[in-house]
Amino acid sequence: MRILAYSRGVSNHPAYDALAAAFLRIYRFEHLQAIVSWDHSTYMPPNGNEARAAALGELAALLHRLRTAPELKDQLAAAEGESLDDIQRANLREITRVWRNSNALPEELVVASSLAASRCEHAWRTLRPANDWKTFAPLLREVVTCVRREAELLAKSTGLSKYDALMDRFEPGMRAAEVDRVFGAVKQWLPGLIREIRARQAKQPAIAAKGPFPIAAQRALCERVMKLLAFDFDAGRLDVSPHPFSGGVPEDVRLTTRYTDDDFAGSLMGTIHETGHGRYEQNRPRAWLGQPISEARSMAIHESQSLSFEMQLGRSRAFLGVLSPLLIEAFGAQPAFEPDNLFRLYTKVEPGYIRVDADEVTYPAHVILRYEIERPLVEGDLEVDDIPALWDDKMQSLLGIDTRGNFTNGPMQDVHWPGGAFGYFPCYTLGAMYAAQWFATMRAKRPSLDADIARGDFSGVFDWLQANIWEQASRYPTDELCRRASGGPLDPAHFKTHLESRYLT
Repeated sequence: MRILAYSRGVSNHPAYDALAAAFLRIYRFEHLQAIVSWDHSTYMPPNGNEARAAALGELAALLHRLRTAPELKDQLAAAEGESLDDIQRANLREITRVWRNSNALPEELVVASSLAASRCEHAWRTLRPANDWKTFAPLLREVVTCVRREAELLAKSTGLSKYDALMDRFEPGMRAAEVDRVFGAVKQWLPGLIREIRARQAKQPAIAAKGPFPIAAQRALCERVMKLLAFDFDAGRLDVSPHPFSGGVPEDVRLTTRYTDDDFAGSLMGTIHETGHGRYEQNRPRAWLGQPISEARSMAIHESQSLSFEMQLGRSRAFLGVLSPLLIEAFGAQPAFEPDNLFRLYTKVEPGYIRVDADEVTYPAHVILRYEIERPLVEGDLEVDDIPALWDDKMQSLLGIDTRGNFTNGPMQDVHWPGGAFGYFPCYTLGAMYAAQWFATMRAKRPSLDADIARGDFSGVFDWLQANIWEQASRYPTDELCRRASGGPLDPAHFKTHLESRYLT
């Protein structure tokens, strides 16, 4: 399980050791970048943005220089011929991938992209609540200009299409053709399933929880549930941001949520979601930290962890029975907090504006909508000014919702595009499919899983994820990781079966 060997005498793999030492240094600078970026999105005062954007741009340039240092090319070639064990060989594969993608982009573009994203994301925080698309659009246009140039250069380097080249940074090996196939199938059965579930649920209405729900009590509840889910507060913390996210590093994981005193469900489920990300990060193999092999395998695998926590576990009837007394303790007894009603509340299917608040049945429609906009946007087939009208059309056709003129709850609602994360959105629904496959595998191996969860014993979930996902990090390509974990490749049928089982039986 060696990654970097500091041995007395002559090393058997000096080129590999030199590469590992270089990437350990990169990792330490990435640590600083992660914490500074987290602060940028949470506690930084508004007037600090230009200076912070410049600092982040400088740090991005430094990291780019380290990843493209001239000596790395010869070291990579020499390391290929050295006698390496399986772990070192896997790490070399990941180092090579980072090196190739970094060398595809010139430093001036890396800096320009960082600056454009920092400025746009910072402005988005005030322009979104103001519903100010007119001011936001030029800033987004600068981001898209940089993203298109990145896509062009990455495509040239990898031989992929422009969108595939961007998506490959988040989801190595996944291609738009496969996303089209999977999403195309979902679009065939999803509308009918939504109608059938809503008709069924209309006969069993849920009792709404009555607020207000004091924010101090919500925060205490969120932290208590995080502890229940075994989040390590000695290696992480929970804060507030306009858009919930996870960041930091495995040794110092930073999670955020957002609170409103008229609804505790958004903060709680957002926290459970981010806790799934956080547990993955906190349990990445410590022996490999500092090397690319220690990184999360892909963003769809990462989203499979957050959705394993929020959707598969957190909204299950078994878990909600455990949650019920915690809600009563936090907010006082009321009929809404009875376990059966909680299940109806947390599995209520209702089309809405906001992706992060969507139920798991309508959620794929939000992802498909964004994918069907960002792909042609990257490839130059539409422009930023075309987004609102296309968004309105797709929201109407997919979910029957009118978003005309509602930029706040329409194309400005997510932080991904302002931050330059094009190619990311498919990972959410792919992650939901992986999560359904993980739980189908767990239940096959441990038939008592749901009964155990109902007793407050989550070891069947955590132990399986630890052994099959967390400890494996990037040792294997995604398709091999999936086969080793579940016995086969990604099979979207598990997702459909899960939805039908939870909502129609």
